[in-house]
Parts: sequence; C-alpha cells; structure tokens
Amino acid sequence: MAIDTIPALFLSQAERFGPRIALRFKKHGLYHDLRWSEYRDMISACAAALVQSGIEPGDRVAILAENSVEWLVADMAILSIGAADVPLHAPLSARQAHWQLENSGAKWIFVSNQAQLDKVQQIRGELPGLAGVVAFDERPPSPPTPLPQRGEGRNGAIGWSAFLQRGRLARAGLQGELARRQADLQPGDLATIIYTSGTTGNPKGVMLTQQNLLSNAQSFAQISPLGPWSLFFNWLPFSHIYARTVDIYVTIVVGATLSLAENADTVVANVKELRPTNLSAVPRFYEKVLTAVQDPDKAVVRKRLHDIFGDRVDFLGSGGAPLPPGVAQGYHEAGLIVLQGYGLTESSPVISFNRKHQNKIGSVGQPIPGVEVRIGPDGEVLTRGSHVMKGYWNNPEETERTIVDGWLHTGDLGELDADGFLHINGRKKDLLVLSNGKKVVPSHLESMLLADPCIDQAVICGEAKNFLVALVVPHWANLTAAMSVPEVHAGDPKVRAFLEKRIQAALKDMAAWEQVKKIVVLPQPFSAANDELTVSLKLRRNVILDHNRAALDGIYRE
Repeated sequence: MAIDTIPALFLSQAERFGPRIALRFKKHGLYHDLRWSEYRDMISACAAALVQSGIEPGDRVAILAENSVEWLVADMAILSIGAADVPLHAPLSARQAHWQLENSGAKWIFVSNQAQLDKVQQIRGELPGLAGVVAFDERPPSPPTPLPQRGEGRNGAIGWSAFLQRGRLARAGLQGELARRQADLQPGDLATIIYTSGTTGNPKGVMLTQQNLLSNAQSFAQISPLGPWSLFFNWLPFSHIYARTVDIYVTIVVGATLSLAENADTVVANVKELRPTNLSAVPRFYEKVLTAVQDPDKAVVRKRLHDIFGDRVDFLGSGGAPLPPGVAQGYHEAGLIVLQGYGLTESSPVISFNRKHQNKIGSVGQPIPGVEVRIGPDGEVLTRGSHVMKGYWNNPEETERTIVDGWLHTGDLGELDADGFLHINGRKKDLLVLSNGKKVVPSHLESMLLADPCIDQAVICGEAKNFLVALVVPHWANLTAAMSVPEVHAGDPKVRAFLEKRIQAALKDMAAWEQVKKIVVLPQPFSAANDELTVSLKLRRNVILDHNRAALDGIYRE
C-alpha cells in the first residue's frame, strides 16, 4: 500500500513501532503512556463506529474539544474512513459553533465535556443534518439537565467508551468496508476544513487535503534532526493548523512520542516534569516566560530558563505571529535555540523555517523543501507547492482571488534576503496610512516595543491621523521594579512618562513618522475572552481599537 495519505502513514508507523510509546498524557495527577498498538486499536474502533453510524466518504465530522488523546483518536479515525473533520476552536460560543457546523454540513460531532455539550444542545434544533454527538467526558452532568427529544445517552450524546465498544463489536463485520475505504483514499481527497479565526466577519473554511497535510509534515521533518528518540510537548490547540501539523503529524512521520499538556495553565509545570526535546509555541509564550525570569545577572536568567525547559531540549519552535528579535536573542544568550517559522492555515501551514545551523534571528527562515516562495510586485509573499490548500469551502470567488496561477497570495508583506531567508514586514491589510500619506507597518514597531521587559503588549494606531499612538499593557512586576516604587497603576502620569521615554529609546532609529507621540496605558492584557485575540493569540486590531475608541479619540482631539 502506497504511503501517500495520513492514515496510511499512521498504519505503517504503528506496525513498525507497535509496543513503543506513541502518546504520553497526565490524568488524575499521574502520567500515562499509550503504545502505538493501543493507539491503532482505539482508532480502528472509532472508525468502525463512525461507519456503522452512517458516515460516508466525503462527509464532515466536527470536533469541539480541548486537546486530548480522544481528540487525536477521533481525528485519525475520521480521516481513515475517507471523511473530513471540522475542528472547532474550544472557546467558541454556541452561536459561533452553529455557523461553522451549518456551513460545513457536519453530520456528527465529538465534544469534550459538559460545557461543550451544552453549546451543541443550545443549537442542535437548528441543525437538522447533525445526526449524532459523542462526549469524551463521561462523568454525569451537574446540575442535571433534561434529556432532549432526540439522541441517545445522557443529554442526547453517546459516551466515548460506549462509542468505542460499539465500534469494537461491529469491527469484524466491517473489516472489508474499512479496508476498502483505506485503499480508496487518495492524496487529493479532502481531509479537513479549518475555519480561520479571522479578524472581522465570518471565518472562511480552509480545505486541506491528505496530500497538503502529509507533504507539509514530511517536508518539516526533513529540515529537523527528529526521530523516534524525540519527545514532543504539545499545548497549542489541535484545532489550529500549526499544532495539527507540527505536533501531531510530524511526530507520526518521525515516529516520535507526543506528550500533552494538562491545560494551558500547567504548561510550565508540565514541561519541567516531562523535559521534552521539542516544543512549539507562539511568541507570546516565549515572551511571558522570558519576562518572568528576568534578572540583571544573565547567569541567573540562564539557570532559570534551563530549570524550566530542562536539559534535553533540541530546539524550541515559534510560529503563529512575529517573534520579537529581542526575545529570540534572550533565549540564544541563555543557550536555548528558538527557531522562528512562518506559514498560514491556507499553506498547511509551514512555508519557511529556520534551521538549528542556519538560523537568522529576525527572519522566518528559508523555505522548507518542496515549497516555492517569491515576492510579488507590491511586496506580497506568494507561495506555490503541494502545501497550498484546495480552496475555501463553498467560496470559489475568494479561492480565485487567493490562488492565482497556482500561487497562494498570503496577504503578508515580505522580502527575501541574499541568503534566501524570508523576512515578514507585516500584513497588507494592517498597513497604516497617515494623513500625510506616509505608510507604517505597525507589527514591525510593535515587535520593537515588546523587546522591552516593561512592556507586555502593544498596539500601534494612527490610520488617517497625523501621528502614531500606542496602546500599551505594561508588565506590571517588571515596571514596578524598574521604577523602584512600591506600587504602580495605569492612571499614574509617572507611569506614562516612564514608558514614553522607553518607547522613544526603542524607536530612536526609526523615521520621524514612525515615532510614537502618545500612549494609552491599559491596566489589563488583551485577551481572547474579550475577543481581542484570535485563538492563535493574534491581535484583533479592529476590536481592540473599538474597545479603546474613547481614549484614542480624546488623544487625537487634543
């Protein structure tokens, strides 16, 4: 059997590694291991249960859940029977989930717990095509809620154990059908629809094929010294393509062990316990950790970072947003390598990535094997190859605008240097044009401000205005220490003056129109809960500006 799809690759690796450890996870305070053979058994049982439930090739099956072993099993089972999964971001509201479920035409859905099940039950009456729900968490609900009119099990959902048992009982009679579906899988078959988090409006459904996912994972593995000896640590959401490819599928490609964080709040503690060789994260994570260990003595910073990440780290990966050069340099000085890469959901996602021995801080690396990159006449980054999406679900017009003659138009501005390293300068849509016609790339200035340990978050504003304003969230502990005062707060004029001086110093080499003239000091960080960040922690600029419109209007009136 040709290994040209994700399920074919998994079966080959499960046969090869059988009793070795595929997954490591923590439950009820203890770490557990799942062997490749056990992993395969769970997947085949889930696949059989889906087939018995009426899922046909090409059907869509949704997953609304936090990261877990069950998420991984459901994903591979869906792919192995020729269906496509629709991973929904766990923080979505019921109404947001409804739009994606309706738009994708999902026929079944896996949910993690009572909270996610409640969301589905709120909207299920509006989704006549949604035939079944499987709940990973089988604990009884509290407080009890009435059973719906349709469905089975508690609250209209079948429990995970019962669903797998159903599959095990049916598996023998479905061997021929399961084998046929496996054999019929083609590289060009739709594997997943991932809805981009977006900054405005309804998200677009990115269609990725078996070939998109497999080729990108294989290409990434080629540039990295990874293998069965590697221990990956995952905490980024599987509903995001970065973790999906680099954590799930790359570990399958190289036969590594994938370990899972308990949750986002226990990441540092879990890393200390597991001592992984590889970890992928967004820049915000690296910024927060580096800020938390700051000390005038670099030896102290080095020791604190190594206490967190352990002594087995090969390299740390960064993607999803620009990594401030100062942050990368801080880890480098401590003897830890943070390699920045670049990509987007539409490119499966990796387009370029730095290598351990070819790392240029400030760049997003060279294109990975099989990926072409060129810069368009207007400075836009274009890419072509087997990693480029099939298109947007039910949106041919937007597909035609985004993929032209095989080239994916990323919407990012960038340049290739003499050594072939790609540098991203910002988003075309985020480009600010001042009232005097001067253009400003806000993300570039923001990355310079974030290199200051006293600044936790920053957003540059000034569209159609005559000067720039920065919304600044300080790192309060570092700011208090730097000002040598017992207490600081956002409304203190001394705080604003102190930060303005530091910002002036950070931007001293920039052009006159790129200088920040005024700042607004904010007491609380931007958050996904307030809709100010996407699930991958990118800034939703329009939302942030709306939330702070009164303060900004006041400054510009002055």
